[in-house]
Amino acid sequence: MFNQDRWQEIFETIRKNKLRTFLSGFTVALGIFIFIILFGFGNGLKNSFQEFFLDDATNTMFIFAGKTSEPYKGFKANRRIEFTNDDLYDIKDNFPFFLEYITPRISRRATVRYKNEFDNYTTRGVGPDHQYAEKTIMMEGRYVNELDVKNKSKHAVIGRLVARDLFKQEDPLGKFIDVGNSVFKVVGVFQDDGGDNEERFIYIPYTTRQSLEKGNDKIDQMIVAFRPELGYKGSLAFERQLRVFLKEKKVIAPKDPNGIFIRNIADNIKQNQQFANVLQLIVTFVGLGTLIAGIIGISNIMVFIVKERTKELGVRKALGATPKSVIQMILQESIFITTISGYVGMALGVFLLKNINETLEDYFIKNPYIDISTALFATLILIIFGGIAGYIPAKRAASIKPIVALRDE
Repeated sequence: MFNQDRWQEIFETIRKNKLRTFLSGFTVALGIFIFIILFGFGNGLKNSFQEFFLDDATNTMFIFAGKTSEPYKGFKANRRIEFTNDDLYDIKDNFPFFLEYITPRISRRATVRYKNEFDNYTTRGVGPDHQYAEKTIMMEGRYVNELDVKNKSKHAVIGRLVARDLFKQEDPLGKFIDVGNSVFKVVGVFQDDGGDNEERFIYIPYTTRQSLEKGNDKIDQMIVAFRPELGYKGSLAFERQLRVFLKEKKVIAPKDPNGIFIRNIADNIKQNQQFANVLQLIVTFVGLGTLIAGIIGISNIMVFIVKERTKELGVRKALGATPKSVIQMILQESIFITTISGYVGMALGVFLLKNINETLEDYFIKNPYIDISTALFATLILIIFGGIAGYIPAKRAASIKPIVALRDE
């Protein structure tokens, strides 16, 4: 219940003991402030980690061809395995339950020219679904489509930095570029969150690349996306079946480790996420340690405050104050100071995190943040322990007889 006299007394006590109030409040504010900053930095590290490792789609497998290391069914060892368009179609036909999409990739280096500007870039012959595998973001125009693949069109989608290098301030859409002595029309410009290297690629239809190379149907690698609802274990089962299928098709010994290579992103993602979670856990423990240190600091200050006010409490009891009223007064003052200071520290911490922005990206801390619910919960915990820190010494002081309290030095 609101007691005006008690509140007036609390404010009067605070006014007369500014330094004592400041020290107790500063300890609380500093504890919650440091906790919020450390927790936010932990989230920032996690953001950087996820951006670095999760740039591409997470439900994909990259399939590479290698050289066999064992003889098998009349074939010698060291036989080079090659993928063709038929492999794309066979995977589509045999794994409809697992498959979300499949796209080839054929990588070549080429000198690319536009008017007087030129440079060397990597071109990638791809299908339309390659956009989803790389999480390519279209800035202008469009990506390679099915019609381009069917007609073997000489259309090119260039990265943002390619456009900047070759076209300067000129709009590249609809312009023609020389790619390895073949003329392509620019139909799109893309950007990629993976960084500058990802924005120096040029995408063309894979069938166009094959037609430029004497009309072959060879593929460097295949990118297979499995249905996300399969989950991690489902992706591993798909990987095993796909490996067996390709080895049988290419006549590779079942135990040969070198004929076919499959890199399952889901497996890497799980390991990376586990590492990121451990990183967050470590930072959280450091933050909790800071919070506990703040609680201990509050306890020490409250013990000192109650000890300092022993005579005052003795006078109050001599004048008829009950132990309960003495405890309530100290507890109310303790909770009031802790609450105000805690929320000040929380507000400062959240404000600082919101205004850091990109200043710490060089230290691998990107967009540090803390959920408001987490910040409020941590502050509430500090307030509760601040109340407990005030209650224990207050209860001890309230149990002292008035005559003993008045003799205290």
